[in-house]
Amino acid sequence: MTVIDHRADGLGLLKEREQVAQRLLEASAKHSFDPDTELDWDAPFEDGKWFWPPELCSLYDTPLWDRMSEEQRIALSRHESASIASMGIWFEVILMQLLMRHIYDIDPTSGHVRYALTETADECRHSMMFARFIRRCGTPVYRPSRLNLNLARFMKTVATTPGAFTATLLVEEILDWMQRQTFPDERVQPLVRGVTRIHVVEEARHVRYAREELRRQTVTAPRWEIGLTRLLSGETARVVAASLISPKVYEAVGLDPRTAVEAARTSPHRKDVMCRSAKRLTDFLDDIGLLTGPGRRLWVSSGLLAA
Repeated sequence: MTVIDHRADGLGLLKEREQVAQRLLEASAKHSFDPDTELDWDAPFEDGKWFWPPELCSLYDTPLWDRMSEEQRIALSRHESASIASMGIWFEVILMQLLMRHIYDIDPTSGHVRYALTETADECRHSMMFARFIRRCGTPVYRPSRLNLNLARFMKTVATTPGAFTATLLVEEILDWMQRQTFPDERVQPLVRGVTRIHVVEEARHVRYAREELRRQTVTAPRWEIGLTRLLSGETARVVAASLISPKVYEAVGLDPRTAVEAARTSPHRKDVMCRSAKRLTDFLDDIGLLTGPGRRLWVSSGLLAA
């Protein structure tokens, strides 16, 4: 674990923050997309192609999956892809609120704030892109449970600044890992590959911004704030992991939801996928001292960190 130097020069940290922001602004100017014109929304879906790599489907390599027809498996991938897009909208609305709160009293002429506003514009486009994708799939909009919806409402209200950036990374890095498996996969529908490609390219900047700011925050934040961040990030991990795939997707393809949820929960393959999706993030959080104590136990209970 990195030893944090709390004597770090505050002015030096601010200068570094501005340098990173400027590089990200330049990258945004060169590599931003308009999903409405970039993607062919009217092209028909191709028969036999997946909407999510089968290996990333929640029931893959379970006895229940083995009993499903190929048509039913592809239908499940369609609904799971829509569930992830639905949850993506929910997550991004929360992240935009946290970003706006972060810059509320920071110099609005700074590059740091300019990039935060640029990222917010990206997230608006992503949310609209996901919404259009869900409609194109012809599936329901899948919502988090009422309990998790209200837990997230509470956590985003009380989140510390480092907690806000930890939550940002939690969502973005898990989806990024999954989508990096998706957009090059020729078994997957072209529209899905296009949506995930845009998201991966633009989210890479968001991850860099959040990582750099979180690392700075752990240097300057008081100890009580870091302690609260450890706890809240663990609970956020549990909420995010539990919400990615709505149990209603199973009913939509003719499966018993309770049986399917239990099959996914106990699947060694699914556990491995979830841990791998979060490994880059958990290694980073461990390195900067945010993955210790009771918070670490919450991460383990979420299924995103091996015991």
